[in-house]
Amino acid sequence: MRVELDALDRAIVGALVEDARATYAEIGHQIGLSAPAVKRRIDRLLNSGAITGFTALVEPSALGWTTEAYVELFCRGKTSPAEIGLAVSRHPEVISACTITGEADALLHIRAKDVRHVEQVIERVAAEPFVIRTKSAIVLSRLIDTPHARDGVPQSS
Repeated sequence: MRVELDALDRAIVGALVEDARATYAEIGHQIGLSAPAVKRRIDRLLNSGAITGFTALVEPSALGWTTEAYVELFCRGKTSPAEIGLAVSRHPEVISACTITGEADALLHIRAKDVRHVEQVIERVAAEPFVIRTKSAIVLSRLIDTPHARDGVPQSS
């Protein structure tokens, strides 16, 4: 379902992206609405699917997961994206997965405690019956790191 957001909805979403724990009153003060009006709009955004949930963002190093890798998956036949997603979601080290263009069928982003841990995750993923092979790259250093909370949220102009 496609949901059109007006300027106030976008301001509310922006405030929630900035601080998902902000109260309705705090958000209302920021954007010029009453707390009940903010609550009604957030409820509508949740019910429409425009807001899909709230989450805590955890610094990976707090979990001891300081090593990351990108892994290309090459799959058998007509493996569906849903089947890939279901399988890789069982591995907590896989922090994102997407289908891609090119030879590979999917790209996984993995966070782990060390290279051996990355290798174990790749071995577990490669054991899925639809995986033909994998190709991986270990991240040496991050050159640009846009905060996760801003992913996919267009900044107002």
